[in-house]
Amino acid sequence: MEEKIKTIESFGTKYFSVSLDEVKKENGSLTKRVFINHPQASAIIPFISADRIILVRQYRYALKRETLEIPAGKIDEGESPEQCIKREMIEETGFDAGSIEWMYTYAPAVGYSNELIHIYKGEHLHKLDTTIDSSEISSIEIIGINEVLEMIKNHTIYDSKTIIAMALTMPLM
Repeated sequence: MEEKIKTIESFGTKYFSVSLDEVKKENGSLTKRVFINHPQASAIIPFISADRIILVRQYRYALKRETLEIPAGKIDEGESPEQCIKREMIEETGFDAGSIEWMYTYAPAVGYSNELIHIYKGEHLHKLDTTIDSSEISSIEIIGINEVLEMIKNHTIYDSKTIIAMALTMPLM
């Protein structure tokens, strides 16, 4: 167990805060830890059919390039993970899921963040008469499961939530 002694530096944004803390380790030595206090998020594998899913293409500033990933977004205050993913699905794809099923919750950066991502499976999709937020999403793409798996193998898709979600859909060996 580590005990926080003090916060050395910190800053916050509308979406998360970062602090550099001095901590006392179990053996009594002192060290520094970066901690990102981040809201939870929800993500969904939207099945347009048994073997085709919707992915979204969007620019990721930290990587300085576009990525292809499952729809996802941060959970707003007072919102449940299920409410979040229903909202994000519509905003990012223009589709609504007739049914959603929770699959897994994971921590993407356990070494420095408290963020959790809840992964859902969405089925019985229907297109809504809505506009996708083009400032966030470049395009939506309907892709076969086998092609998505190939894209993961050849590093065309490298987003962790997408890789984990796809692994969860595969039958156990």
